[in-house]
Amino acid sequence: MALKNLSPMFYTEAVDETVDFYCDVLGFTCTHNDPKLGWASVKNDEVEIMFCLPNVHIPFEKPNFTGSIYIHCDNVASIWESVKDKAKVCYPIEDFDYGMREFAIFDNNGYLIQFGQTI
Repeated sequence: MALKNLSPMFYTEAVDETVDFYCDVLGFTCTHNDPKLGWASVKNDEVEIMFCLPNVHIPFEKPNFTGSIYIHCDNVASIWESVKDKAKVCYPIEDFDYGMREFAIFDNNGYLIQFGQTI
């Protein structure tokens, strides 16, 4: 059995606004958006992220995720310059001792998105 990719799905009560954030701020393209189902997906190169209305079988008060999404990229400085003034910054671009140059932002729901490049 071969695993092929990972496409996280985030719960949100604002699917359209979330799609707009990922497209307008982060340069993703909307690949699906079905208002009847309350589900959408965006893609940028090999990274796909899905969004949906909260599952009716799971209590939902607000968007909540105890980790982050880490996106590996080949020009993190360019991405930083394009998003730093458009999103809430968790930490600015920095070189870390473990060999990565990275930064982190929060999306419109408060989910933590990190971008990193090997130094």
